[in-house]
Amino acid sequence: MRFELMAPCHFGLEACTKRELTELGYEISEVQDGRVSFVGDELAVCRANINLRTAERVLIKAAGFTARTWDELFEATKAICWEEFLPYDADFWVAKATTVKSKLFSPRDFQTIIQKAIAMRLSKAYGHEGERLPMTGAAYPLRVSAYKDSIFIGLDTSGESLHKRGYRRYTVKAPITETLAAALIMLTPWRRDRILVDPFCGSGTFLIEAAMMAADIAPGMERDFTATGWTDLVPRSYWMEAYDEARDRAEAVSGKGLSEVMDLQGFDIDEEALYAARHNAELAGVSELIHFQKRDIRELSHPKRYGFIITNPPYGERIGETEELPDIYRSLGERYRELKDWSMYLITAYEDAQKHLGRAADRNRKIYNGMMKTYFYSYLGKRPEKRERSLQ
Repeated sequence: MRFELMAPCHFGLEACTKRELTELGYEISEVQDGRVSFVGDELAVCRANINLRTAERVLIKAAGFTARTWDELFEATKAICWEEFLPYDADFWVAKATTVKSKLFSPRDFQTIIQKAIAMRLSKAYGHEGERLPMTGAAYPLRVSAYKDSIFIGLDTSGESLHKRGYRRYTVKAPITETLAAALIMLTPWRRDRILVDPFCGSGTFLIEAAMMAADIAPGMERDFTATGWTDLVPRSYWMEAYDEARDRAEAVSGKGLSEVMDLQGFDIDEEALYAARHNAELAGVSELIHFQKRDIRELSHPKRYGFIITNPPYGERIGETEELPDIYRSLGERYRELKDWSMYLITAYEDAQKHLGRAADRNRKIYNGMMKTYFYSYLGKRPEKRERSLQ
């Protein structure tokens, strides 16, 4: 079956998700703020869930229409061929409804009206008109978005957000999500044969995501998804094929001596953060690729050239004392200037970051981390004069 699919992602990072889907071989049909739409079959649903590092979830587009009133919403929803998506005993509900500039602005009313319309359609389609649906089968959560008069209803194939890889059981205050960390790494030219240091590593998310990329470990390889319980719409055989593909890729890389050629280092002054980082790396299967150490930012150094700093330094939320921020950023800027030909990338909500770093960024990208406006500053170092060959 051919589906219209949608992958929601962080605002401003749509290009990363588009790139991932293109590399998986899928046709991009539309790119909008915070989402990338593409076309694919049952296997595409499975492969996208298992392999996408930067998307929040994968939705099957079930309906798209215009509605200005609640009556129009009900009738348009009821007109959709829901029996093509949902079995008679489907346990369906509106898990989330969002509205922007719409006359229809009540999430509760969206949930009630859409569920009632679908139930009426299914009971008639399955020959039980007027009867109550059993709703004892597999879970089919729905996600609804309304922008002005345009309504989108999608089947959520993922369930828990795709940022929940399963490895981050230990965390610290103000962690960066796995999907955002992966996208920010993709915005840099870092590759696995280049040095990478995170001097404020926290629970290790940047380094673990980088190590998983280097080892070609699919982020969803060890977790289930809502759609794995759908026996009709996405048969189990497609999931098994997609999981096997991912495992084969990881096994093909695992024997290439990554730990001998990679240099990933994470520093933090918080022992609890380092404990979390080490255990998370073990759960992700990449602990042998990363070196974690207790070290103050003023001790940051490295003897080699052409390395990378990718980090999420404190900006008031994590340490609670904004008075400390100028000294932290000043120290980071001083240590960075001592690293020969290095590049530095950092995400922060601290408005005076560039001032205290002592230099304006070469590039500055505004990114919304949830509802928080942050900046992704890029400080570009020289490229190596003679690159070593990357592992293939």
